[in-house]
Amino acid sequence: MKLVSWNVNGIRAVWKKGFGDWFKSAKADVVCLQETKAQLDQLDEDAIHPFGYHSEFHWGEKKGYSGVATFSKAAPSKIERGFDIPKFDNEGRVLVTKHGDITLFNIYFPNGKSREERLKFKMGFYEAFLGDVIPRYRKRGDDKIVICGDVNTAHKEIDLARPKENRKISGFLPEECEWMDRFLADGFIDTFREFEKGPEHYSWWDQQSRARERNVGWRIDYFFISKNLRPRLKKAFILPDVMGSDHCPVGIELA
Repeated sequence: MKLVSWNVNGIRAVWKKGFGDWFKSAKADVVCLQETKAQLDQLDEDAIHPFGYHSEFHWGEKKGYSGVATFSKAAPSKIERGFDIPKFDNEGRVLVTKHGDITLFNIYFPNGKSREERLKFKMGFYEAFLGDVIPRYRKRGDDKIVICGDVNTAHKEIDLARPKENRKISGFLPEECEWMDRFLADGFIDTFREFEKGPEHYSWWDQQSRARERNVGWRIDYFFISKNLRPRLKKAFILPDVMGSDHCPVGIELA
């Protein structure tokens, strides 16, 4: 089972940059997109059901902002949108789908860089996810969990090109990294680091400074799995050569 996640920075924009060709060539069983920036009535049929894939969308109240989409070869057995927490759900950041025995979270976590209010919103979202959402799913028996998306935080110094310069910037603040520590300690695995321990592997680059050309980036897009899925994890990867967004796709393969 191949799963791929990509913050496309606008699904309508990325379709004009060859997204269809990439989607077809990816040959993934499930493709999760973040920051789709579109509601269903703004999309062509090709963008809603590319190459016959089943699709689920979650968008926010504000047009042209946030949003996630999950495409799968086979329709999921369950679909849920949001956390049942209105202040977060109104931004259209979460899709939860069931694929066999796996519960898949496709999440566009908030960015906290713009102002203090948004950092508080981001940390509140983090805490709700870890303290309320995950226990809720475990309680009902969904214990095989995959979480993917743009987390908007680089976990360790190895996960960004210039850690010292960014220690006081949201995305690498001590409290954000400490949340990541607690999240992983709660029974989850950063899949990419199971296979690659080295530096200079990133998934986002600042467009204004042309940082991608110099590989001055951040690894803020992830696939996490619950520890009980580790025996089924065969591969984890980043696709930095795929263009069309300021992020690149990341993925895993599960038996």
